[in-house]
Amino acid sequence: MAKSPKNAVLDPAAVCRSSDPVAVRELLTKVGDKWTIFVMLSLDLLGGRARFSALERAIPGISQRMLSVTLKNLERDGLVVREVFAEVPPRVEYEITELGNSLLGPTQALVDWAKACWEQVREAQVNYDSRQNAA
Repeated sequence: MAKSPKNAVLDPAAVCRSSDPVAVRELLTKVGDKWTIFVMLSLDLLGGRARFSALERAIPGISQRMLSVTLKNLERDGLVVREVFAEVPPRVEYEITELGNSLLGPTQALVDWAKACWEQVREAQVNYDSRQNAA
């Protein structure tokens, strides 16, 4: 991998090949947040459509509030749709949209990379911490 010079100026527009690098950065921040990946992949594993409670059970450690906030953000961004059924009690289901489906491949690739490389990353962290503690 080629290294850039130490004093090189990073041009975000060139890096993301976009006329609006701020929008790209904002969207990457949103889809890369702590819970979005897990919600999207869990929805996919549940057949692309699921109730709130099924998602909550499928994602260990997520609070009801965080799941609700994440789903609202995904709905706002067009990655999921929310459907409310006129029943007592009301039933709400979330479904991945076509746009959301287009995110699943890259998301799964990132998860696969993390599964394959986490031990190497952990080893690098231990080595770094050892060097810092020795200094």
